[in-house]
Amino acid sequence: MGIWKSKGEELEIAKKDFIEILKKLEGAMGDKDYFGGDNFGYVDVIAIAMTSWFYAYEVFGDFKVEHECPKFGSWMKRCLKRESVSSVLPDPEKIYQCVIMLRKMHGIE
Repeated sequence: MGIWKSKGEELEIAKKDFIEILKKLEGAMGDKDYFGGDNFGYVDVIAIAMTSWFYAYEVFGDFKVEHECPKFGSWMKRCLKRESVSSVLPDPEKIYQCVIMLRKMHGIE
């Protein structure tokens, strides 16, 4: 939330914190394709659900997850190829539009 609710120095801190978390997740994944190893598992299900918000974070934070954390970006793409994932996740563009509305409601825009 810090990324879309902040400006200036606070935004830079929120962006840095977010990227650090993703890098820790990359480290936890190690050389595996998924968090549980070679198979899509519970941790992947929980983590992939949050990625619908990433487009909004990228736009307001002026960064790309796949550039900052390429292994995590590859994991996201791998997960989104699964119909069981892509068919249920919210559209990132709709989340982005919702965030624009939230920013207006909070007086950020």
